[in-house]
Amino acid sequence: SYQRFANCYRCFYKLQPEMTRSIYDQFISQLQASIKEEIQEVKNEGNLEVLFDSLDRIVEEAKNREEPAWRPSGIPEEDVRSAMVPYLLKHRSYLRKVLKEKEEENRKVAESVLAGRDRIAELQQLIQARKHAWQ
Repeated sequence: SYQRFANCYRCFYKLQPEMTRSIYDQFISQLQASIKEEIQEVKNEGNLEVLFDSLDRIVEEAKNREEPAWRPSGIPEEDVRSAMVPYLLKHRSYLRKVLKEKEEENRKVAESVLAGRDRIAELQQLIQARKHAWQ
């Protein structure tokens, strides 16, 4: 307040009260401008206007909901379980699908390896037969 400011500079106030008031007014206006500038810098750096707009949209969307919002039960194990179980079930389903695909791929590769081994065995027998025939 002006009174506090004047009390801090009592000697100066007693000599020139009008000048003290003028200095106080300039100080307050520059302080307000500086604070506004700092707030604007923080808003710009943190992209706060966009975030506040997003928050406003979320609040507006929440007004139309009939069911209550999720609240923690107070038991951390249950809260984590309720949040993680659906995710983990979905992930398990995905992993099972990938496992089946890999097993099918491995089965096909194993069949081709066995077919290749059979072909090698046939060729070895053919080579042996031709070798005996040649001798």
